[in-house]
Amino acid sequence: MATSKAQPTSLEHERALASAHGARYIGGVDEVGRGALAGPITVGIAVIDIHAVPEFGELRDSKLLTPARREELLPQVQAWAAGYGVGHASAVEIDQLGVTAALRLAGTRAVAQCAIAPEVVLLDGSYDWLTAPEQDLFDLLADDREPAGLHIPVRTLIKGDMTCQSIAGASILAKVERDGLMAQAASDYPAFGWEINKGYATATHRAAIEQLGPCDLHRKSWNLTSKPQKAEGKA
Repeated sequence: MATSKAQPTSLEHERALASAHGARYIGGVDEVGRGALAGPITVGIAVIDIHAVPEFGELRDSKLLTPARREELLPQVQAWAAGYGVGHASAVEIDQLGVTAALRLAGTRAVAQCAIAPEVVLLDGSYDWLTAPEQDLFDLLADDREPAGLHIPVRTLIKGDMTCQSIAGASILAKVERDGLMAQAASDYPAFGWEINKGYATATHRAAIEQLGPCDLHRKSWNLTSKPQKAEGKA
């Protein structure tokens, strides 16, 4: 059955995961910016104490909320969560690492900010990009590289941002911070309209790239000036 946009979120999935793993601190994780042409990939995490957290039924997927409502809910999410964080991977890192590894790096940075670390994680979507991959010989030799990926259980949940309060909270954390970064960047690069499109592939954004060329915040390994390729934005 399709999920209704009006359906309230709950803590049902968090409670089930906590019971399955004997865990207390559950992290909900979501990302924004994966399909954009410019700016970072941003990952938010909201960690809840399943023994003490109250229901927060007003939480919704950030895409279903107005900017004003997201801003209103942001401090409430921060107060509601036992720990929270937002991490970014830059356009340069996306070009160098690819989308999946950039998501993993941003997610690791987000988790590192949490006052209380999660014991298990609910990840929005169907693909686990957050778990640390198995190390190969190159990884073992590259001791100076920033570690990326989690070594705790991660469970994916399709449309989790529409049903799961911790993931919905994470989506608000990530969306507000990334939108703010793109609005700030728009003052330095006004021709691209980032205060409106937030770096995504609108017709006017692509036209500006065709006319002016990409800037430092564009993902230069991507198809920036024509119709999106199928691989664009996918992990």
